[in-house]
Amino acid sequence: MRIAVLGLGIIGSRAGSNLRSNPNHDVRLWSRSSRGLEGEVESLEAAVADADVVALYLKDAEALRDLVPTLASCVKGAPAILNHSTIDLETTRWLADFCASRGWAFLDAPFTGSRDAAQAGQLVYYVGGNPETIEAFSPLLLETGREVIPCGEAGTATILKLVTNLISACSVQAMAEALATATKHGIAPQALISAVGSNACGSPLAAMKLPTMAEGNFDTHFSLSNMLKDSRYALALAEGLDTPAIQAVSQRMAELCDKGLEDLDYSVLAKPYSDS
Repeated sequence: MRIAVLGLGIIGSRAGSNLRSNPNHDVRLWSRSSRGLEGEVESLEAAVADADVVALYLKDAEALRDLVPTLASCVKGAPAILNHSTIDLETTRWLADFCASRGWAFLDAPFTGSRDAAQAGQLVYYVGGNPETIEAFSPLLLETGREVIPCGEAGTATILKLVTNLISACSVQAMAEALATATKHGIAPQALISAVGSNACGSPLAAMKLPTMAEGNFDTHFSLSNMLKDSRYALALAEGLDTPAIQAVSQRMAELCDKGLEDLDYSVLAKPYSDS
């Protein structure tokens, strides 16, 4: 396939590299800001002009809405658009309609998995769209992921991605509070980590985040600014419902972003406790 990968952040750059490892593909990478990566081209037109597939790994809905009209003027055929960007439901539906009006296949295909999973080709894709389109492109998705989860029509995958990130954000804030409370009373962080690991509240997320939070290591796997963005999309989904947990955590993340922590991992929610 001729594949254009647009958006070369933490995930897109690694997904693009994995796709390029398949010699049967012609993979072209593009980002507004040059990253100096192998396979990167200078212009959007050079990336997408004759592409069979355009894979979007953009930061947010604003970036996607800005790019897609320009994309339409650059392509010469009818590519399949695979949107892996985490965006709001309204923008997902807008993109689905945009593609349908041009006869382009479309998949709503956000992922779960952060930096290391992307590096290892172990992302998990939630996928919404036409069942035949999902079946046709699942082998390609499995070149950068380990699982494809069909969710229903376009938009369903976006909803599931946002609500699972809601759980992750609230869980990491709860871990930060538990770590701070335990250590305040002289409990060693490792004791808490062990206790959580054997408790019903233990999870892969806790196993990943609690040790680095205890170390004060906030090396970015998934940035605070991205989780804040996703929390706001989740709040829009939940409009009319009482959602105090994600409202409070979203406000907390906004405060920390305002303090200059936006590019660190969202586990930086623990940092205010170690600073106090």
